[in-house]
Amino acid sequence: MSTPPVILLLSGSLRSGSSNEAVLSTASAQAPSVPVSAVRYEGLGALPHFNPDDDTDPLPEPVALLRSAIGTADALLICTPEYAGTLPGSFKNLLDWTVGGTEIGDKPVAWVNSAAPGRGQGAEATLRSVLGYTGAAVVDAACVRIPVDRGMLGADGLITDPDVRRQLSEVLAELARAGKRESGA
Repeated sequence: MSTPPVILLLSGSLRSGSSNEAVLSTASAQAPSVPVSAVRYEGLGALPHFNPDDDTDPLPEPVALLRSAIGTADALLICTPEYAGTLPGSFKNLLDWTVGGTEIGDKPVAWVNSAAPGRGQGAEATLRSVLGYTGAAVVDAACVRIPVDRGMLGADGLITDPDVRRQLSEVLAELARAGKRESGA
């Protein structure tokens, strides 16, 4: 029996209880049914400010851990808020640290936009642009908009709506397929 593909879940939010966290927590809960192994990256707040002078060996430990997590994943799923019409600075910083590495090159990547209708397009556009610089392989079929409001969350912080859960399972399955194609499996 083969091992399930590993999908690294990257949140662009540092706020506890954010809708982005709810999306990724719910995706993680759906992962066994796909089946994939969903791994959360938790080091966003620990990354140093990007400085090209520090993008050399040995890398700062938080950066080395980020690149290792990306390198061992078969695909990446991002859920990030929009702040002032673009990506939050902390998440842009994370992406800046990936530009100088090779781990994300040709790696299947998708995102879920959980913003209210009419919002979030600036973050999506910036994300697509920055991912282009990293060489990531954006999986358009897995990039979706799933607006999340507080009324959709259960006491456990997971999204209770069965249609949203189904959509997240489909996103994970699409990324798993893309990851298998990239790895030649």
